[in-house]
Amino acid sequence: MRSSPGTHLWLAVIAITSLVLALSPDGFESYLLHRNSSNLHQLAHHPVRALLGSAFWIQDPAALAFYALLFELFHAPVERWLGTPAWLFTVAAAHITATLVSQQVVLYAITHHDVPRSMAHVVDIGVSYGLAASAGILAHRVPRPWRWLYLTAVVAFFLVPLLTDRTFTDLGHALSLAIGLACYPLTRRPAHGKPFAAERPPGAH
Repeated sequence: MRSSPGTHLWLAVIAITSLVLALSPDGFESYLLHRNSSNLHQLAHHPVRALLGSAFWIQDPAALAFYALLFELFHAPVERWLGTPAWLFTVAAAHITATLVSQQVVLYAITHHDVPRSMAHVVDIGVSYGLAASAGILAHRVPRPWRWLYLTAVVAFFLVPLLTDRTFTDLGHALSLAIGLACYPLTRRPAHGKPFAAERPPGAH
C-alpha cells in the first residue's frame, strides 16, 4: 500500500461513498447519484464538482470488491511503476477528457433529436474511465511477446462494445484506453518499480 498510496486512498474514499449509498434510503441514494454525476446538467451548473465527484462513486455498492480487485490489477502496478504524479496525470486526463467528449456527444444527440432530453440528467459516475487509462498505459509495461496478446485483449474489450452498442460510456472507455496508450512518453522516465520480467535482447534464445 505504501508503494501505491494514491490507488488505495482513492479506493478508501470509494468504500466510504459506497457505504453511504448502501445505508441510504432509495430516494436519497438516487439524489446522491444524480448530484455527483458528470452529466450535462451537472457539468453546466457545477463543472468542477461534477468532474471530480463522479470519480469517487460507483453505482452499485455490492460491486466494491470487484472494483478493489481491478484497482489492484491495473492502478496499483501503474502507480508503482510511474510514480504517483504520472499515474494521477494519466487517469485524470482520461477521466476528464472522456467525460467532456462523451457528454458533448450526448449534447449533439439531444440537439439533433436522436436521444431524449432526459439524457442530460442521466447518472454518469464511476471509475471505469480511469481504469481504462491504466489498462492502456500498462500495455507498455508487459514484456514481449505477451504485450501484443494483452493489447489485443484490452482493445477488443473496449472497442467491441463501442462498435456494437455505441453508447456514450463505450465512447468514453475507448477514449480513455487511447489516452492511456498515448501516455507512452511518461514511461520513458526512470522507473519507480521493478519490471515484470526482463526482456530478452533481439535474437536471444
